[in-house]
Amino acid sequence: MRIEPEPLREPSSRPPAVPRPSAAVILLRGGGERLEVLLVQRNPQARFMPGAWVFPGGSTGPGEGAGAPGLRAAALRELREEAGITLGAGDELVTFARWITPPELAIRFDTWFFLAHAPVGAAPIVDGAEVVDHRWASPSEALAANASGTLALVFPTIKQLQQLSAFASADALLQHARGMVVEPVAPHVLLSDGAPRIVLPGEPGYDG
Repeated sequence: MRIEPEPLREPSSRPPAVPRPSAAVILLRGGGERLEVLLVQRNPQARFMPGAWVFPGGSTGPGEGAGAPGLRAAALRELREEAGITLGAGDELVTFARWITPPELAIRFDTWFFLAHAPVGAAPIVDGAEVVDHRWASPSEALAANASGTLALVFPTIKQLQQLSAFASADALLQHARGMVVEPVAPHVLLSDGAPRIVLPGEPGYDG
């Protein structure tokens, strides 16, 4: 399945759209023996990232507050709504990454990604509306499926799976993440021969 490009802003003198505060959960299983992550498939009819396989997540909602408490509340709610899995308190979540949607895109998010162990015996149940399917996979399996065209992933998910694939187990990943300092990743979109191309800080063409 091919993911349609996200809509670019119309050229104008107006400033970029303000990113919406958002949160997602990279749910883990495997303990000290292996590493698998939960991916859910967005509805192919959705306006944003139709059909993409992503980590459960979304924007903060009314009443969830601002800052870290609001992000953690949103992460727990989205995991519950999209995958039918309930975690205890937000302190179970371990900060792993922060991605800010490029300013060239019309829809923007400032998303924090949290790691968490899956509860013992957790059996995901998708809502059938926003999310239509789920699967557990090792990061390397998910990346291989994307390369073969059988699993549609978007750029931030691919990059995070590449990071995750360096770890042999869920426990090793969490131990590493607890000592991390998370810096925001803010890609830009360049047009190359009329086609959009994502560039990361430090790559040619990135202007800050």
